Amino acid sequence: MEQVVLEDVLARLRTAIETNDLTTASVIIEALRPADQADIFSDLDDEHQAALLPQMNPADAADIFEELYDEEAAEMAVQLPLSTLVRIVDEMEPDEAADLLDDLEAEQAEAVLARLEAAHEVKSLIDYPDDTAGGLMTSAFLALQRRWTAEESIEAIRAWHPDEETIYYLFVTDRLKRLVGVVNLRQLIVAYPKTRIMDIMEADVIYVSADTDQEVCADLMLRYDLLALPVVDNNRTVLGVITVDDLVDVIQNEASEDIQRLGGVEPLDRAYLDTSIWRITRKRIGWLLLLFFTATLTGWVMDAFSAQVQAMVALTIFIPLLIGTGGNAGSQTTATIIRAMAVGDIEWRDVWLVWLHEVGIGLIMGSAMAVIAFLLALTWVSTFNLAFTVAISILAIVLWATSAGSLLPLIAARLKIDPTVVSGPVMSTLVDATGLFIYFNIARYILGV
Repeated sequence: MEQVVLEDVLARLRTAIETNDLTTASVIIEALRPADQADIFSDLDDEHQAALLPQMNPADAADIFEELYDEEAAEMAVQLPLSTLVRIVDEMEPDEAADLLDDLEAEQAEAVLARLEAAHEVKSLIDYPDDTAGGLMTSAFLALQRRWTAEESIEAIRAWHPDEETIYYLFVTDRLKRLVGVVNLRQLIVAYPKTRIMDIMEADVIYVSADTDQEVCADLMLRYDLLALPVVDNNRTVLGVITVDDLVDVIQNEASEDIQRLGGVEPLDRAYLDTSIWRITRKRIGWLLLLFFTATLTGWVMDAFSAQVQAMVALTIFIPLLIGTGGNAGSQTTATIIRAMAVGDIEWRDVWLVWLHEVGIGLIMGSAMAVIAFLLALTWVSTFNLAFTVAISILAIVLWATSAGSLLPLIAARLKIDPTVVSGPVMSTLVDATGLFIYFNIARYILGV
């Protein structure tokens, strides 16, 4: 829906609520798609949200909760009467309901659980961390028995009333509920009615355990084009299923976190404009202070070589050029390596191949930049030795930046640290200090200062 249309809907919705016409307000918002409902709802004041939710169809209210950021949904839930919240949570998918209750105060969560129709399904999911397969999976799935016929299986699907997102893949279990195969809906439809599931199922099933990291689950689903991924326990009993809509959420969330960390910022846990100034400040100030103190390395290097700078002031002219080029080269490299790691192109075992690859790239780029820097320096200072010093320095700095940029993300990942932590501002700050050290030492050797 176009933004201008949504703004018009929001204006009409606010007018209806302000005139206490909650019936009209409910009709307006229930006519929208879930994603648009969530956007509109997020723009309402807290008191308007609290007034409107009890008047809405619980299924529509549940859709809104499922579309909101976790923290935003939890804040909204706190404002609702218990009876209203229970009606809404009852309409949510078990995994979404578990995520919401996990973010509430224990007393409120227990009160809601005690009145849910499918409390056992939700309760079984609450204890799993949000970023694991157990936290992503839904317990609302249909498992076929391997001795059922195609006809019996289709009847079971009709009786189940499945959501459209979970019907394409159906997992097969034995009498002990252990995962033994998978069959897709097309196979069931075209099979002879009396054909047994064991005769048409695929026995080689890809599955994960409940404690598997969500990024691993997303990688598996992307690699093998899966629409659903079963989650099993140590006995291979099916606990739940991760569906493709959950995969999209994981990819989007992980991408958002990586992009924010690339800029040296702690990830936000809700929409930007819905995050207070103080909260964003807290997310940024820690990294900014760390980079500030790290940047003092540059001052330390300048102080250590102050005698050389005083002896040849012309050396300072090229400092911004050198450290800027080094920082940019390092940032380019880390961005490329981190992305390659994210899509599985490279791993720790490739560390030396990656390093050699970037050494070659650094030599080519550094040589090209050195020629340009040499000519530029000659036009500025007309001193061959100084121009040669700048050229050699920029070659060395670019080579060092690409080398460091290739190794640091892989080393960080090996140490179980998010590779994005060593990117962007961190890499630039590191190369600034070390680049100056390289520059002044080369100048000492060539110029004798």
